[in-house]
Amino acid sequence: MASIAEDENPRRERQSDHESFLSHKRMRWMKIATFISLVAIVGYIFADVEPRPNGGTWYGYTLGTIGALLILWLTLLGVRKRRMSPGKWSLKAWTSAHVYLGLSLIVIATLHTGFQFGWNVHTLAYALMMVVILSGIYGISVYATLPASLSNNRREMTQAQMLEAVAAIDRQLEAAAQPLGREDADLVIAALEQDPFDFGLRARLSGNYRNCRTEGALAQLPENGVDPAEQKVLSLLRKRKAQLDQIRRHMRIKALLEIWLYVHVPVTIALLGALTAHIVSVFYYW
Repeated sequence: MASIAEDENPRRERQSDHESFLSHKRMRWMKIATFISLVAIVGYIFADVEPRPNGGTWYGYTLGTIGALLILWLTLLGVRKRRMSPGKWSLKAWTSAHVYLGLSLIVIATLHTGFQFGWNVHTLAYALMMVVILSGIYGISVYATLPASLSNNRREMTQAQMLEAVAAIDRQLEAAAQPLGREDADLVIAALEQDPFDFGLRARLSGNYRNCRTEGALAQLPENGVDPAEQKVLSLLRKRKAQLDQIRRHMRIKALLEIWLYVHVPVTIALLGALTAHIVSVFYYW
C-alpha cells in the first residue's frame, strides 16, 4: 500500500505541473469567486436599506471594505512572484486566486457604488480598477494563446540564433554584391546599413515595417536577369527577408505578451492612490 501511495504522489505532482493556473485545483478559485459574487448580489437584492444600497449605506461600506482589502491583497502578487515555492500557496495557486478574485471585484465594486457615478475621486477609483481588470483579462487571453505561436515561429531556434542567421546572410550578401553595378550595389548596401528592427512600437505590434530597405531592394532589382551575380544576390535577399520576417514575428508576439503590463502595473499604482483618496474622503465627510 505504501508503494502505491508513493507512486501516486509523484503522478499528482506531475499533473499539477502541467495544470494551467486557470484550472488549478479543478477551478477552486473560480468557484470561490463565483460564490462571493453571488452572495454579494443576493445581499444587494435583499438588503433592507432605504434608499437602495449604495456606498453610503452599511451594505455599501461592507462591500467597499471587502473590495479595498481584495485590491490590496491582489497587488501582492508581484511580491509573491519573487518568492517562488511549491505547496498550498504556490505561485500557480496565488495566480489563480489573483485572476478569479480580481474578476469578482467587478461585481463587488459595482454593487458598492450602488450604480451611482459622477466626476469625482470615487468614480475615478472605480474606473481605474476596471482598466486594471480589463488589461488583466487581455493578459490572460494572450498568455493562453500566444506562447504556442511563439514556440512555432521559433522553429527550435533561440533569438540569438535567429540574429546570427541574419548576420551570416549579411556577410554573404556583402561579398555577393561586389560584382554588381553601382546602382544595384547601393541598394544592397542600403539594406545592410539599415537597422531592420528600429521601426518603433507601432510597427512591432502591427508587423508592418514600411520603408524596409530589404523589401525595397527586392522590388527594384531585376527578377528575371541572367546575370549570375544578380541572381545570387536576389536569392540571399529573399533569405534575409524570410529571416527578418521570422524575427519580427517573434518580436511582435513578445510585444503582445508584454504590452499589457505597461498598462496593468502603472494603472494599479494609480488605483492605489485613488483608492486611498476615496477612503480618506469618505471618512472625512462621514
